[in-house]
Amino acid sequence: MADAVLVTGGTGGIGGAIVRRLAADGCKVVFTWRSDEAAARVLAEETGAEALRLDLADRAAVAAFAEAMQARDEAFHGFVHNAGAVHDALAATIDIERAAEVMQVNLFAFMALVKGVVRGMTASRRGRIIAIGALAASRGVAGNGAYAASKAALEAYVRTLMTEVARRGVTANVIAPGWIDTAMAGEVPPALAKSIPAQRLGKATEIAATVAFLLRDEAAYVNGTTLTVDGGLGGLLAATK
Repeated sequence: MADAVLVTGGTGGIGGAIVRRLAADGCKVVFTWRSDEAAARVLAEETGAEALRLDLADRAAVAAFAEAMQARDEAFHGFVHNAGAVHDALAATIDIERAAEVMQVNLFAFMALVKGVVRGMTASRRGRIIAIGALAASRGVAGNGAYAASKAALEAYVRTLMTEVARRGVTANVIAPGWIDTAMAGEVPPALAKSIPAQRLGKATEIAATVAFLLRDEAAYVNGTTLTVDGGLGGLLAATK
């Protein structure tokens, strides 16, 4: 039987790459989408994945979705929390309601969905939980407070989660992408790309490949850590402190 994997934010640049890679690897993929129904339909038809609409900013909807996932006949082998929200604002002008929405999508929705899949994983003694984080979790960037705080909290939660599930054959890890060539990244100045040691932006398929690695049985001893996929940018920033 093919491994079942839940992926949030499946219609984004990185999310779509993850869905395509896992489907190509033979996984039974269920992905969520929020607003782009046309893209969700195309991706589902292309990959054979199951597309389910979910607004991660709606706490009640997320809780109901988590219960539905827990009630499914099949247990999920993998859960990839790729969806994310951003609110860029300086401390003096930050909108607390929007910041709360960032925390809901990036952290609380993850916690709720983990609750929906983790019992099946621990019961089968086999599971992979992966959160897409960000370099912002450990790098101070002006105006990035809400997003950075949510991703740092996500990393802390994953490390704590690992201590609860590792003995039952379940892993929990974070992947922290650097600058990835997607629509969300927008137009990246050439000078910025050149400042990356790899001299280029990353590809969504490279993040997807990292997800695929963590889902494998061979990655069972990788647990409670953050894998940085950034072309060397994080190491460069650390070296220049």
